[in-house]
Amino acid sequence: MDDKPVFSSSNNSSSVPPSQPPKVPLTSDPAQSPPLSNTPPASVPPAEPKPSPWEPKEAIQQSGQPGSTLNPTPTPVSADATQASSFADTQSAPQENPFSPPAPPQEVYKPSSGDPVAPPPPPHSSFFSLGKIAKILIGLVGVFLLFLLIFKVIPGFFNGSSGKVIITYWGLWEDSPIMQTVIADFERQNPNIKIDYSKQDIKQYREKLTTRIQNGTGADIFTIHNSWLPMFRTTLAPVSQDAITKDDFLRNFYPVTQKDLVKNGAIYAVPLEIDTLSMYVNSGLLQAAGISVPTNWQDFITASRQLTVKDQSGKIQTSGAALGTFDNITHAPDIISLFLAQNGANLTDLSSTPTQVSDALKFYSSFAKDEGKVWDTTLDPSISSFAKGNLAIYFGYSWDFFAIKAANPNLQFGIVPVPHLPGQNQTIASYWGAGVSVKSRHQKEAFLFMKYLIQKDTEQNLYAAESKTRFFGEPYARVDLAQSLQDNPVVFPFVSQAPSAVSSFFSSDTFDNALNSQMNTYLGNAVRSILNDTSPQSAADALIKGVSQVLTQYGK
Repeated sequence: MDDKPVFSSSNNSSSVPPSQPPKVPLTSDPAQSPPLSNTPPASVPPAEPKPSPWEPKEAIQQSGQPGSTLNPTPTPVSADATQASSFADTQSAPQENPFSPPAPPQEVYKPSSGDPVAPPPPPHSSFFSLGKIAKILIGLVGVFLLFLLIFKVIPGFFNGSSGKVIITYWGLWEDSPIMQTVIADFERQNPNIKIDYSKQDIKQYREKLTTRIQNGTGADIFTIHNSWLPMFRTTLAPVSQDAITKDDFLRNFYPVTQKDLVKNGAIYAVPLEIDTLSMYVNSGLLQAAGISVPTNWQDFITASRQLTVKDQSGKIQTSGAALGTFDNITHAPDIISLFLAQNGANLTDLSSTPTQVSDALKFYSSFAKDEGKVWDTTLDPSISSFAKGNLAIYFGYSWDFFAIKAANPNLQFGIVPVPHLPGQNQTIASYWGAGVSVKSRHQKEAFLFMKYLIQKDTEQNLYAAESKTRFFGEPYARVDLAQSLQDNPVVFPFVSQAPSAVSSFFSSDTFDNALNSQMNTYLGNAVRSILNDTSPQSAADALIKGVSQVLTQYGK
């Protein structure tokens, strides 16, 4: 990057400026077999109690109580019943062969009056006695009933009384009525499959998802952020070729999704939408100041200073741009990632580009330092300031549009691509996709539904349903649908930057309390230290060390 312009060279002044849980199989406590005798023979010790044949070999976890198990108590069987488990135990003398020829007559011995009288021989028993036949029939009936229980009744409880395969799908952003518009069509095409969709709360979603997958009660299909693959790679099943081939994936989706979701030739998730960091501009403030929308960082510096209004004490009344601090800037991690990427820093290995990292941090923090600052830590959060009309330029994603409009329906603003350094047109992508759990018992059906979700018609139908409840739907993930949004001045800027977008582990509003949160903590510390007069080089060194530790923790 020595031949590439860096932020520090463009700004020499220091004054620059968001299952059906598996049913528990029925267990029963069968009645004990009636003892064949009241007491066992004195020479045979009582047998150990045997477990009930209905007791499951493995404890089955109950949904709604992760980690809890059912452990039915084994039913004891009497010693006499145990002894009767084989034919040999029921016979006290050898059986007579009914097909042998009659024995020759024998001389009858007549004992004398002084001889002892021998006891009479035991009566012969027949192998085909009524008692034996009844026991055989009862055993056959028991085997048949057990077969029905295993192959008919239990699967029916798991898949519903109708026998359909039930696929649980966890989403985050769309309500069930909206999703049902596309789910109903899939179920009509696949009458043997039912989709059980539920919208989850983003708060603690990552923890819930991790725990439920580990204990086998998670969803078959679930939503993940594009930066989460290091955390979920071992719990995601590689996408089958029947769902989408690698060639189709490369052709239909943007390059950033290929880097995020494809590892070692295997596809682990598919994008459900695309979103990129863009620039919101207050049209009224720019027009009043006679300033054009800046497209490069040098023009941006000039415009942000001219748009900033301070009172006599130097306190900022209207800010030209929300840059320079960390805690009161919405999407600060993503914005700093933008500066790092355009300045040539390696976002997956900051240690390989330390100079680019320190220069980007210095440039970013300069917007909140010294007399030429255009933002500071005393101001409201940037999205609130913009909605109130007190901020001229705000950096955000497509979903911020709804929050701004809800706060101030009359605010006039536009959305444009972010400024660039010469020859550097990157922005940051932040989007969500879907994957199939490696523990799903219905992966074939889950991948079939995933294939349906990423079809062109399905994305268009879902976008139309979403647009009936708000200003626009989620920007299309498919490349071949981008031009259909060209006439939409609100949505198209986010889609138009997707071909050159890159991703970052410094990502806001994922609420993961893990990889993203840890990375953002080190980034925030770096910015604060520079504002407190630590050198950018020292701040960059501390950031690089912390980031390396986090990525090592997650196998990067």
